[in-house]
Amino acid sequence: MNRRDFSASFVGTGLSAAALLAWPSARAQSPVEPVEGREFTKLTPAQPPTASGKIEVLEFFSYACPHCNAFEPTIAAWAKTLPADVALHRVPVPFLMNADNFQHAYYALETIGAVDAMQMKIFQAIHVDRLRLEKGEDIAAFVGKNGVDANKFLAAFKSFSVATSVSRAKKLTADYKVESVPLLAVAGRYLTSPALANGGPQSLAVVDALVQRTRKG
Repeated sequence: MNRRDFSASFVGTGLSAAALLAWPSARAQSPVEPVEGREFTKLTPAQPPTASGKIEVLEFFSYACPHCNAFEPTIAAWAKTLPADVALHRVPVPFLMNADNFQHAYYALETIGAVDAMQMKIFQAIHVDRLRLEKGEDIAAFVGKNGVDANKFLAAFKSFSVATSVSRAKKLTADYKVESVPLLAVAGRYLTSPALANGGPQSLAVVDALVQRTRKG
C-alpha cells in the first residue's frame, strides 16, 4: 500500500486457500529468471547488509496495511524454508495509520521473542476483528489475552532499545526509498514486491532467484 494512498476504510483481505497453495508449487517449479524493470528493480545506491555473513532479505511492512495482511501467511510459510545462508528481517515502516505505535509494537515483540506467536494475530485483530489497537497499553492488553506476558511486552515497548530499533527502521525506510508496502529487498541491491511480481508467491520466487544471483556474485 502506497504511503500517500492509504484509505481510512481498510477491509480485511485474507489470503485465499488457492494463493497459499500456489507458493509451494511455484517454488517447486524451474527457477525463475526475473527481468529487471519488470519483476524487480535495482536499488541505487546499494545498501550495506545489517546481517553479517548472511544474504539478507528485508520485508518492509505495516500492521495497518491490508496488502501486508494478505501477504503475511505466504511470507510466514516461506520464512520457515529459508536456507542457512539467508536471513529474513522485517522492518515496520514509519507511515500509514498509527505507524509509531505499530513500529514499537513489532520491535517489542521481537525483543521478547513473540513475533511468531503474535504477528498474524495482530494483523487479524486489525483487519478482520477491527480492534482499535491505538496505544501501547491497548496492544499490551491484546497480546496478554493471547498468551504473551503483557507487562514484559509493555516494558519492552517503552524501552530505549526498542526506540533505537524504531529509529533504525526509519532510516532504513528512507535509505531504501520505500514508498509502498509490502516491499522486499535482497542483499541491499534488489527490490521486488507482490505488486511488481504480480502476486505474493511470485514475489518470493523472484526473491529466491535474486538470492541465487547474489550467491553467484
